[in-house]
Amino acid sequence: MAASSELSSYQARRDFSKTPEPSGENVVMPSEIRRFVIQKHAASRLHYDFRLEVDGVLKSWAVAKGPSLDPRDKRLAVEVEDHPLDYGDFEGTIPKDQYGGGTVQLWDRGYWLPEASDPAAAIGKGELKFVVEGERLHGGFVLVRIKNRRAGDKKNNWLLIKHRDEYARNNNEDTLLAEDRSVASGRTMADIATGKGRGPKPFILAGKNHAPPDATWNTNKGSGPESRAAKAASQEPAQKAAGSKQRSRKLRSHALHRMPEFIAPELCKLVDRPPSGTGWVHEVKFDGYRIQARVENGHAVLRTSKGLDWTHKFAAIARTAASLPNGIYDGEVIALTKKGVPDFAILQAALAEGKTNDLIYFVFDLLFASGDDFQNLSLRERKAALERIIEKLGSDLVIRYVEHFDAPGESVLENARKMSLEGIISKKLDDIYRPGQREWTKTKCRPGQEVVLGGWTSEGDRFRSLLAGIYRDNHFVYVGRVGTGFSQDVVRRILPRLKDLTVDKNPFEGPNAPRDQIGIHWLKPELIAQIEFAGWTSDGNIRIGAFKGLREDKSASEIAVEHPTPVERIEGTERVTWKPNSNIFATPKPKTGANAKVIGIVISHPNKVMWPDAGDGEPVTKLDLAHYYAAIGDWVIKYIQGRPCSIVRAPDGIGGEHFFQRHAIQGSSELLNTIKVSGDPEPYLQIDAVEGLIEATQIAALELHPWNCKPDAPEIPGRLVFDLDPAPDVDLNAVIQCARELHERLSMLGLISFCKTTGGKGLHVVTPISQPKKRILDWSVAKTFAKAIVTQMATDSPRRYMTMMAKKDRSGRIFLDYLRNDRRSTAVALLSTRARVGATVSMPLDWEQVRAGL
Repeated sequence: MAASSELSSYQARRDFSKTPEPSGENVVMPSEIRRFVIQKHAASRLHYDFRLEVDGVLKSWAVAKGPSLDPRDKRLAVEVEDHPLDYGDFEGTIPKDQYGGGTVQLWDRGYWLPEASDPAAAIGKGELKFVVEGERLHGGFVLVRIKNRRAGDKKNNWLLIKHRDEYARNNNEDTLLAEDRSVASGRTMADIATGKGRGPKPFILAGKNHAPPDATWNTNKGSGPESRAAKAASQEPAQKAAGSKQRSRKLRSHALHRMPEFIAPELCKLVDRPPSGTGWVHEVKFDGYRIQARVENGHAVLRTSKGLDWTHKFAAIARTAASLPNGIYDGEVIALTKKGVPDFAILQAALAEGKTNDLIYFVFDLLFASGDDFQNLSLRERKAALERIIEKLGSDLVIRYVEHFDAPGESVLENARKMSLEGIISKKLDDIYRPGQREWTKTKCRPGQEVVLGGWTSEGDRFRSLLAGIYRDNHFVYVGRVGTGFSQDVVRRILPRLKDLTVDKNPFEGPNAPRDQIGIHWLKPELIAQIEFAGWTSDGNIRIGAFKGLREDKSASEIAVEHPTPVERIEGTERVTWKPNSNIFATPKPKTGANAKVIGIVISHPNKVMWPDAGDGEPVTKLDLAHYYAAIGDWVIKYIQGRPCSIVRAPDGIGGEHFFQRHAIQGSSELLNTIKVSGDPEPYLQIDAVEGLIEATQIAALELHPWNCKPDAPEIPGRLVFDLDPAPDVDLNAVIQCARELHERLSMLGLISFCKTTGGKGLHVVTPISQPKKRILDWSVAKTFAKAIVTQMATDSPRRYMTMMAKKDRSGRIFLDYLRNDRRSTAVALLSTRARVGATVSMPLDWEQVRAGL
């Protein structure tokens, strides 16, 4: 093979101890059909590397502006050194100090056929005509070498020109290059540069001597050009155009005459609401397993979305599917409740017990049938053909056709909510099928997520909860507990699986990882759970997670957090003025005497005025306060979670009686947690969820005062709070100067601090503290340290600061209160409201904001 000598230039330019590029030393067999790749390359200048497989190497050209579909737009292509075949799978970042330093993305790939029998000879003569079938490029092209413009110019310049065929575009609007995601990994250039997302799916190395049978993303993407125009003076002779058609058909034959074993399914992108606009239709989102059925000569194979053979799990469905015409069908296997609603828990139980005869296969797409590739047909055509096929099954209820609704998406979603369905899938009727791409959208009726299990908890012999995590940048991080959804039957089914994977070592990483304690059992992070939950907290934890079942069709490493994309970013949608129902600020005021609900929690007397004037002439009601905490509660919880928290209650608003409550009282809601504190027989209140904040609002809690201990450890200090309390005659600028001085002193000691308002005239400077490894820092040490800091400040500036509370000496000075750094002392919480005139809030500040004029 000629490759070894032809790669000498490639190898001489690179230091393979520094660059992740392939060295060219691995032997890669050529394909029966030649392959091509186009790599988007952000080197010193952005360009596109066009590479064609010829004689065991990738002949390569750097196309400065990228390929064009306009035959009039001749793109400059500079011939560069030959690359090894396995370079066609390379996607990553070349170090800046290396040759070609910059990010490389697999922008397109597929197969190509030359018009000449010897493409190497054609390149030598300076004209190569060929046909490509890629993910993005299709049809005929020509590479033509041009003469050097200056004597001594060693650059070998060519022109890349699109032939006139059905794929040509003459409007010169080059939208092709707007495609910005990798065809191999789905990542953007920014994702690749920062190492986000999964690596590329192999193509060159996917098979040995031929294209992989499941590589349908390239061979099945569309018909090659049927002909070239024969009217202009510069056109090819008719016999050559016919030859081009013949070669194009040969290129397609692997798709058209051999049914693939498996086709990567088209995927969905989660959006905040259904798309609107012309051409969108909507289907029910099923709560089950995505299954692709391949039927050939009376035999059916059922595969998961990852290609796993699950025929044996769904034997009854496979038997019925075997009677379908030869083809590849896309759908979902589900279990129905007695009310006819899909239920994942019932599906899991059926699989666990091997009772799958009552499961149903809902089919929504047809990818291949009777020797024809349907992927390039519109959804409208595919579903029409599918409906005709399913109709012939007659009254069989095991396999059913999925209807679609040509109606406003919001209306379909609202009906799905009323029927307690999971959500809806939205598709464009005129779109082709795009394997592996997220062109469909999904809108959920209720939040759901897949998580990886890293532990479980028990209390005595009783199962309590699951500990969930997600892989982020190859680190397994904790995302919270799943504490509901466990019936006795569910526990009976999952407990053996949990015990089989129990390990001694905590698998979680990061600062939020749970610690070893009685009742926690660690797991090897392999099991995947599907959950419903109330949303994410600000620090990335699940809120009120409910277990639905274990998933068997995915690996732990591919589970990622799903965040909905604004639907306006989806191409082909129209902006509408409709506002989602979840807009908490748009909740109508309840009728007098009626209760209200905020995130599902009842608020009695919602129109009761807590503050008669918020500073703008408008009153603040109990319901307004509940909406406030629903909106910003995640930030508050991060500050108070795991700590005893006292509350200031004012049942009749700030004008009535106030009282300070530390302990839980009889009849307290379960949403208000409690914690035992050494030396006190009565448990303290503790608020660990936004729902707890709303419940505190229900009992008219206008202020929150947590301890400053380490979370879940009342005896250990977790932060220092310095309360800068000015005398009445001290202006705010003096307090700001004091806060900045304290910040600088703490910084000099290597301590980080932040500032917040108190809701009054003063400021708080807060310093998180960590425990030394060899000893425990107790409250007496914390208080002594805080006292030493402020005492030194008062000694240095006695006319400005004081550390004693005597009011007779306060005039003109700021009291540096360090006494909040004691075991049972509290300080108002971040973002807590204050039971004062004006409905003030303890507001966090950036140090850039802590300046004169605040």
